[in-house]
Formats: sequence, structure tokens, C-alpha cells
Amino acid sequence: MPTPPNPMPSPKWWKEAIVYQIFPRSFQDSDGDGNGDLRGILSRLDYILSLGVNTLWINPVYPSPQRDNGYDISDFQDVDPRYGTMADLETLIKKLHEKHLRLIMDMVINHTSDEHVWFRQARTSRDNPYYPYYIWWPAEKGKPPYRLGFFDPAGEAWNYNEATDSYYLHYFGVGQPDLNWDNPKVRQELYKMLRFWLDRGVDGLRFDALTFISKDQAFPEITPKILKEKYRDDWGNYYATGPHLHDYLRELRREVLSHYDCVAIAEASGVSSDTVLDFVADDRQELDLLYHFEGMLLGTLPRGFKRPDPAGWDRGEFKKLYTRWSEVFDHRGWGTIYLGNHDQPRMLSRWGDDSEEYRDCSAKLLFTFLLTMRATPFLYSGDELGMSNIRFKSIDEYEDIETRLMYEKLKAEGGDTQGFLQDQQLMARDNSRTPFQWSAEPNAGFTPGRPWLKINPDFVKVNRDAEEKDAASVLNFVRRMIRIRKQYPALVYGSFSAMTHDSSPVFAYNRTLHNLTLSVLLNLSSADQPFDGLFSPPSAGDVLINNYPVLQWTRQGLQLKPWQALVFVCGR
Repeated sequence: MPTPPNPMPSPKWWKEAIVYQIFPRSFQDSDGDGNGDLRGILSRLDYILSLGVNTLWINPVYPSPQRDNGYDISDFQDVDPRYGTMADLETLIKKLHEKHLRLIMDMVINHTSDEHVWFRQARTSRDNPYYPYYIWWPAEKGKPPYRLGFFDPAGEAWNYNEATDSYYLHYFGVGQPDLNWDNPKVRQELYKMLRFWLDRGVDGLRFDALTFISKDQAFPEITPKILKEKYRDDWGNYYATGPHLHDYLRELRREVLSHYDCVAIAEASGVSSDTVLDFVADDRQELDLLYHFEGMLLGTLPRGFKRPDPAGWDRGEFKKLYTRWSEVFDHRGWGTIYLGNHDQPRMLSRWGDDSEEYRDCSAKLLFTFLLTMRATPFLYSGDELGMSNIRFKSIDEYEDIETRLMYEKLKAEGGDTQGFLQDQQLMARDNSRTPFQWSAEPNAGFTPGRPWLKINPDFVKVNRDAEEKDAASVLNFVRRMIRIRKQYPALVYGSFSAMTHDSSPVFAYNRTLHNLTLSVLLNLSSADQPFDGLFSPPSAGDVLINNYPVLQWTRQGLQLKPWQALVFVCGR
């Protein structure tokens, strides 16, 4: 075995964290209004604890008009009544800590809601003290230089405000005006707000769209040629190159984060494996973790165009990408790993095979991958049951701003709306936001009222109650896999070395720490696959994980069944 390049990185609690993400609106409703809430989460803490996870991440619960499911915040220092009260949140923090669980809260500091008091003041007059809290283009200068608004029907990131005779910048929806980070008063207000939450015991912050906070306010023209040649034809890559981005992140660390035992995590659109260490290397004094989008883009085309069949993503590229992202942290920094969250479709439908025949074994394989990589794993609630895409057929069934605006834009242009809806059955964000499937009872045990979003009809078979009773369920497999990750530090701190570098669907790698090596074999396909990298089968006592009852061995080597996942000890 080669000597690991990084035999034992410095221990940190957030490196050993197994993060369980909850989309609060869809987890558990406690009052019958059809929306999940904080008391609902409180009522399910024993279930969360039973998984073996040690860190909880909840999406925004702040007051909001909910045009973008809470990512348009109208008050940073309170709780939206639909989720409960500040007392409920403080109780949740207290109960989590009593159970030795940590809490990460979602935070948006790139923009506010247009209903936030700062913006309500700012839009009244150029002389208002809050006007410079946002980014404006005076109308007397003519039309603003083009910038893309991701959730804007016209694709424009500027919106005219009559009272000030100027345009405000919004990288996302019209109701999400961007904050002016070049204004020191804005930064100090935000730092004060972050201390408010950290002082209440929050253990970490996940920052939405953090790489977009710095803007080049000279607003140079970005032509299609510049965008293509310099920014890989992606506005997100341009938005992540603001001139003072790293200055602001270092200031955030110095002013706030360094004073708490907390973790700072960035949603990092526009960051590649070539630039990630600029954000998370220890000597940079910026962030602890970020998660990238390169994996999520495999096999996809730009937004609004048809994606290929889910079985069509390139397994060889998948292996190369995640190997590269592991190797970049050989000596510095730390990574994250995820396959699904509130902004992605269900992990099983996107990366596995959600057919009746292979849904369980492919779900188990995907969790084996997540929990054996050298990175902090983020697990999305419901995936541990093998929940799958709901595949809405009508635009009227969708709630998500992204899907609805893309549909309206396509319709106005005379585009193929039916093809778009078919595409969204695979990729739409609402696929992952359907309510948690607790039981086969009405509304899946989520609510006694009318759920805010339709529940996947498969809840009668795929639900927590049924899987608790089945020793071979996805749920119980996930619990076992989490126990193994905790039992073997090699799966956290061990070096990573890939055994397969070809284009085959078999992803095989070793995790080594000191004198112990664990080998992981994953067949990322719905067909049998050979693997000749073993000279003899592992002994039964060395096999830690096998999502099939047997190993199939021939003279040519190991034959992996469809979506078979193996973890075994191959050196002590």
C-alpha cells in the first residue's frame, strides 16, 4: 500500500459530522395547516437520533413572503409564524444539544426579500439612508448593462423602481434585491445578525449563494464571447469572481466566525476543484466547507433544455470528477459530498434506478458512496427511505418559482412546454420537496390537513413505519452504514485512492489510515459487471457491507450484481 499523502488530517467535529438536512416545510406538520414546522421537527427528534447522524441542517425558517421557499428573507432575526415561534426554535436548539446533536441554520446574506424593512425604506428615495444598502443603476445613465436574473421571467437582473427612478440588481427573483456588500454598514449589520444566532447556540451556518456577494460595480459589458471563453458560458461562474469576495470572506471570519466553535459552509456556485482551496484551505482563514455543483451538472444541459435519460449520465466522468475532488484535499482543506438536497431532484431517481426491481439496492449503493468518501457527507431527509421523484404532469402541480417561471418564459416564446414538463419530471426541485412519508396512513402521516405540496402516491409502500419493520430496508441499511463510518476512522480521515480509472460503471477505491485499509466496490449500473481487481474473495468476516445476500465469484474475478455495493477490510 502506498503511504497516504495525508495520514491523519487535524481532527475537527465538522469533519466527523454526518449532516442530515431537513426541509422544514415538508418534514412534519404539528398543527394541521399542511406545512411542516419546528414543533413537527421536535416531535421527530428520536427518529433523527435513531439514524445515527450527529448534525442537523434546516432550511430557512425566517419570516418570508415565500416566493422562493424562504430564501427571500424579510426579517433575519425572527421565525416565520408558519414554522412556529422563536421559543420553538430555542427549544429545538436546547433539545438537540441535550441529545448531543448540533444545528446548522441556513442563512442568506447575498440578498433580502423586497419586503425587508431595509428595502422598503430604500426604494422610497435616493436620499433614504437605506438606499445604499442595495445596488442601483440610475435611470439617467440609460439602460443598465445586461446581467442574468436566474428567477426573472425575462432573464433580466435589473428591475425598475419608479420612486427612485433607478434600477435595483437582483441575481435571483424580482423580489430578492441584492445587498451592497461594498457598503461597510451593510456588512456590520449582517455580522451583528450572525452573532445573534451564534450567541443562541447555533453550531454552524450554511450560506446560500455566498460566492455571489461581491460585485464589480463598474458593471463592465459581459458579451456572449467573454462569457463563453472566460466563464465557461455560465453566469454563475462570472458572479463568483467579484473583486472583493475573498476580502469579505476573510473579514467575515475575523469579525464573526473566529469567535465561535462553529462551522461555516458555503453554497458555492462557480467554484471548481481548481479554485476551491482559495476558500477552504486553513491558511486562507475564510470558510471551513463548501459544496460544489460540478457533480450535479453531469449529464445535463443548460437550464430550460431537455436533459438525457437518467441512465445516460457518464459513469466514467462521475468517477473522475469525484476522484479529482477528493484528491484536491490531499494536503489542505476539507470537502463535502452530497447527491441530493432541496435544490436537486431525489437522489434515487437522479443517480440510481427507481424501478421496482432496483430501487432498494441502488438507494443502498448511493448511501454507501456518500458514507465512504473522504468528505463530510450531507444526507437529505427522505432519501434514507428510498423516496423518489413524484414526476408531476401539469405545471399547476408545481410550487417552485424556478419551474413555474421557466415554463412561463418558454410558453411566451412558443417553445415546447410539454417537453419541458417531461424534463422536469427528472430534474425539478419540487421532486425533492414532497412531504416526508412517515406511514401508510392518510397524507403519509405528515399532516391531518391539506399538504402544501402533493404527496408521492408511493407512500403506501415507501414509508418509515414499513421500513422500521423490515431488517433489509433502505432505512436500516443506512443506519448500519452510518455505524460503520463512525466505527472506522479510515472512512473519515483515511487517504483515498481509486482502483478504477476506466469508463466502466464500476467505481472501486481504498480508504487507508495507518495500517488499516477498507476497500469499496460500487457497480453504478443496472447490469452485471465484472471486476478483476481482486485476486481472491474476501473472507466472510472481512465483509462489512454487501447489499446483496451473496458474493458472486468466478475464475475471472468478482461479478458484481446490478447496483451492488461492497465494503470490506483488505488490510490490517
